[in-house]
Amino acid sequence: MIITIQDKQFETRKITQLYPAVVVKTGYKDETTQVSLEWIDVEAKGKVEIVGYGVFMYLGEDEKHSFVFESRTEMDELIGDIASQLQK
Repeated sequence: MIITIQDKQFETRKITQLYPAVVVKTGYKDETTQVSLEWIDVEAKGKVEIVGYGVFMYLGEDEKHSFVFESRTEMDELIGDIASQLQK
């Protein structure tokens, strides 16, 4: 099955990981890292600076695609679109 994300097509059988996450500053220069949505909602509450929200996909071990947005709403819309494609 092929899914389309922002005009890019991906073969689902090649996807090894697909997950949403929040991109936050680490506190070291301009470095960022990904943390779970649950951690942001439950534990972080104002303790970290959020840079964006994203959907991250790995194809095998070496190929990574990141789809990062300014708002959680935009990320949620992409997740909904991906889910709709997978249910077909």
